[in-house]
Formats: sequence, structure tokens, C-alpha cells
Amino acid sequence: MPTILGQNQYGKAENRVVKITRDGATHHIKDLNVSVALSGDMEDVHYNGSNANVLPTDTTKNTVFAFAKEHGIESAEQFGIHLARHFVTSQEPIHRARIRIEEYAWERIETPGEAKHSFVRKGQETRLTQLTYDGESWEVLSGLKDLTVLNSTDSEFWGYVKDRYTTLKETHERILATSVSSRWRFNWTDDAQEMPDWEASYARVKQHMLRAFAETYSLSLQQTLYQMGSRVIEECAEIDEIRFSLPNSHHFLVDLEPFGLKNDNEVYFASDRPYGLIEATVLRDGCEPRIPVDLTNL
Repeated sequence: MPTILGQNQYGKAENRVVKITRDGATHHIKDLNVSVALSGDMEDVHYNGSNANVLPTDTTKNTVFAFAKEHGIESAEQFGIHLARHFVTSQEPIHRARIRIEEYAWERIETPGEAKHSFVRKGQETRLTQLTYDGESWEVLSGLKDLTVLNSTDSEFWGYVKDRYTTLKETHERILATSVSSRWRFNWTDDAQEMPDWEASYARVKQHMLRAFAETYSLSLQQTLYQMGSRVIEECAEIDEIRFSLPNSHHFLVDLEPFGLKNDNEVYFASDRPYGLIEATVLRDGCEPRIPVDLTNL
């Protein structure tokens, strides 16, 4: 045979499941986008078209919705753990399950009455998690994307390399803005370990990330990135590695002199492209990096 089968996986992607939990007149909502990928003994279906080892992707979709009812959705991570364990332990040909989940946050619309069943979609970040299980060990990556942040001062950029093509002027006063995309890896890998509190951990990571961004007097976006990652690692014992992808959302001072006006760091033009892209991983000392360098498909 001139060819052989390489890595392969299959499943049902982007199952949108909304779970409403009714606690009397007070309701709670979880809104997830769940993607399932399974791999194992799948040579025959590729080589010969035999479906003997294939759990239909439609079944994986049905499982997602049934588990929302049977297990509830305590957190995206916990829901993914239930799914991954089920697929690997219930289907002998399946050796590895990867569950990717996006969570869309809602907040309650407060009203004078007792009914608490109205919500408005939060306009901040999208929460992410990816869980991989091979029947013995777990890898849990959580994260977020589209968390837009801005410091209107306490940022400089100067002392950089200049050549014949450099036109950017040094500045000791600038806006620093970015849209944070980040993934972090938990050191929980075994069912024998105590499981983290996934909801509390996410809130804690986001809190320290934002505080580090706000409290760092920045001489470069790279410096800010490192401070954000270091603070998360130092304050969150359950996390060993965190990676960031930070586009530098440039804000350029507008030249108002043609109109006889002085622009004293007040009026800016927000440029959405091209943009600098700053990416790096911060690790707990002694730990090996495992988060993929390219976050675009993670």
C-alpha cells in the first residue's frame, strides 16, 4: 500500500446547548457551544468503509443534550469532563476524547418584582475550555478570548531599534489597548487528585489578569503580558502554564495643527489594522510547556 493513515479524529462540532435551571421564580442560564472529537481504532472505516467501530456523530450530538439534562451544567469544565469520560469508557474503540467548549455569559436583568428570569448577554469575553481524556489522564486547558482592555495612560514606547524604514516616533505617553486571547493549563491530570473549583478558578484568573494589566506601568506590551501571566501563576496554584496572544490595538494621536488646535494627548485615531501581535507563554518554574504555540484553532 503506497499510503498509510495518519492522525485522525471525528465528532460533531458546535452543538449549541442552552440549559435553564429553574429555582422557583429564579432561573439560571448556561449557554455553551460544544464540539466533540473522538479518536481510536478507526483504521477500518478509513481503509474499507466499515462503520463497525464508529459511534455516529449524530449520537455524540444527542449525548451533549442528554447530559445537559442528566448531569446539569455546573461549569464548562465539569460538563466537558462528564462527556469525555463517557465517550472513552463506554466505547471500546474510542481511546481519546477531546471536548472544546465556548461559554457565552449572561447577566440577570433586575426587576422590581419577584420573577428573575430575564437576562441580557454580557458584552465582554467568551469563555473557553478544552478537555482531553485518554482513559487514564486528563489535560484541561481553559481560557478566554475577545476580552478588550485599555489603559489611557501609564504606557510608553521608546528606545527601540531604528533603521532607514523606521518612521514611528518615540513616546512617553500613549494609550495601551489590546483584545486578550489566553489559554491556561491546569495541573489537575488525574481523578485521584482533588478537582479544582472551575468557576472560582476562572473568576480568579480573570481578576488577576485584569489587575496586572491595570497596575503595570508599561514600557512595552511584552512587559505587560509577562506581568499578567506571572501574576496568574503566582496567585493560582492550580495553574502551571498560561499563554497569551495580544494584538496591539494602536491609537495614534490625530494631527490637529492644520485646524489651529493643540492635541495634548486627548484625541486619537483608533486603527484596527495592521496591528502588532505579541504572543508568549509564562510557566511555573520547572514545568514544561504544553499549550500549542498557535491558539487560532484552540
